[in-house]
Amino acid sequence: MIVPCPVEWREAPETLTLSRVEVHVWRASLNLTASRLQGLAETLNAEERFRSECFHFRNDQEHFIASRGILRSILGSYLATPPCSLQFSYNPYGKPALAGKFAENHLRFNLTHSHGLALYAVTLDREIGVDIERIRPYYAEDPIPEQFFSSRETAKLRALPFHLQQEAFFRCWARKEAYIKARGEGLSFQLEQFDVSLGPGEPASLVWVEGNSNETSRWSMQDLPAGPPYVAALAAEGQNWRHCLWQWPSGSTAPLH
Repeated sequence: MIVPCPVEWREAPETLTLSRVEVHVWRASLNLTASRLQGLAETLNAEERFRSECFHFRNDQEHFIASRGILRSILGSYLATPPCSLQFSYNPYGKPALAGKFAENHLRFNLTHSHGLALYAVTLDREIGVDIERIRPYYAEDPIPEQFFSSRETAKLRALPFHLQQEAFFRCWARKEAYIKARGEGLSFQLEQFDVSLGPGEPASLVWVEGNSNETSRWSMQDLPAGPPYVAALAAEGQNWRHCLWQWPSGSTAPLH
């Protein structure tokens, strides 16, 4: 069971505590001042700087620098270490994890961003995935659900009144992406191989997974109040956890328990 938590994004206290029954989610704008962006850029490693230079458009380059720099800033605060000292590794499907001297650390994290808004989820000893989507017109009207959703999800979506289908489509997509990212298998685990809830007012949940009747009890989901025109979802292992919502920036260190 997920313990109810405040639904507003708050400034983090000077002393943060991350317990094993918590998931911390940080919300951050990627549209930063030149001085703050420069400060974050200085924390990136050579590979990240190279990747940033590969973007054709300046806005995309700046958002990449911001998203990686903020990730380093947040994780550095939990680990009480300079952000520039962090090292990362990636599984075969691209899911990031801490590497080097922090490889054996219990900290787990995931990140997502869309159109200038980013979310970062941090927890201990549990796999986790987070996804944010900006609601855009016409997606539900196109045959996209029929291509990517399960037949049951598509039927439920099409049964809704037309004016509710657009948001339901993106809520479903965010929940499915959060679960896929938590599993860490990328799209090798196809979206039509599992069902999530999608009805208006229906709590986020994993409903069915092909070939694995125990999978739905292994994971739990929570919608996140990203604010219009966004929807977002969080998926994490286990049932008895609660989430805390923090607004970045907030300078503090966070002991782990």
